[in-house]
Amino acid sequence: MNIHASLRRPVPVAPVVLTAVVLLAASACGGSASGSASGDGGVEGDLSGTIRVDGSSTVAPLSTAAAQLFQGENPGVRVTVGTSGTGGGFEKFCAGETDISDASRPIEADEKAACQKNDITYEELQIANDGLSVVVNKDNDFAECLTVEQLKKIWEPGSKVNNWNQVDPKFPDEKLELFGPGTDSGTFDYFTEAINGEEGASRTEYSPSEDDNVTVQGVSGSKGGMGYFGLSYYEENKDELKVLKIDGGDGCVEPTSKTVQDGSYKPLSRPLFIYPKASSLDKPEVEAFVEYYVENSAEIAEKALFVPLNQTQQAELNKDLERLRGQHGS
Repeated sequence: MNIHASLRRPVPVAPVVLTAVVLLAASACGGSASGSASGDGGVEGDLSGTIRVDGSSTVAPLSTAAAQLFQGENPGVRVTVGTSGTGGGFEKFCAGETDISDASRPIEADEKAACQKNDITYEELQIANDGLSVVVNKDNDFAECLTVEQLKKIWEPGSKVNNWNQVDPKFPDEKLELFGPGTDSGTFDYFTEAINGEEGASRTEYSPSEDDNVTVQGVSGSKGGMGYFGLSYYEENKDELKVLKIDGGDGCVEPTSKTVQDGSYKPLSRPLFIYPKASSLDKPEVEAFVEYYVENSAEIAEKALFVPLNQTQQAELNKDLERLRGQHGS
């Protein structure tokens, strides 16, 4: 699949001045409230205004890191980063409520239709890579690797698996407690399609939350707990959790930056996106922020504990940025 949509609408804007952002960013997970921070030692530039970002809780740390780094250079713009989930973010975006939508999957047909209905045009930019991590309690000393078939047995619609010994007879008689993202999450969409073969197809007997910290707390608080979320959340909480290797058919592979980037961690590696709204790119502060985000994508990904783009992906992103600049008069 070509994940880079063609740039849809040529709209000239004033030349970009890469000056400043003051951050008002929500926490990486949970809710769409925002907090604030002021710049340290930046020199106020020419840009001002508000940039509204919402969507995937997985991508939110990337957008927050981008805003923080941008803020270090320029304190003149207010940025808010909400975490309504990929689906919830597209609802707001296609209703014209936000400038940029964070997404952990490509925009879907019904969401495209909603945007089209409201004359919302946009750009699709892959900004980083991510792997979904399947995590268990730190005290789990019996599960090291699960096959895709075992994961499907646990998570498929109608599954009644509620004990680890039902997953593998070698496992002990230990109650299995499941935690994961809610149905508005792009992580939910991706996991269910990769593991169960159909997006949205999942057992309902688990504890769902759009806040990945709730999954961390649930799994770390239950000896038989299991959950899944973006690799960055495991990296942030590895002292509290244990990550499982996954056998996608070629043996057990642990999710790491290297295995996600080279594609050997399968089928739970995925691209992450931002969707800037074309009309918002008329505003110099929005275009400046998007340009900064793209030009510093590797540094931003590393700061937010994500996997940077590989060489081919970075080249494609650079081409997208050049087309964006050409169409918007930069």
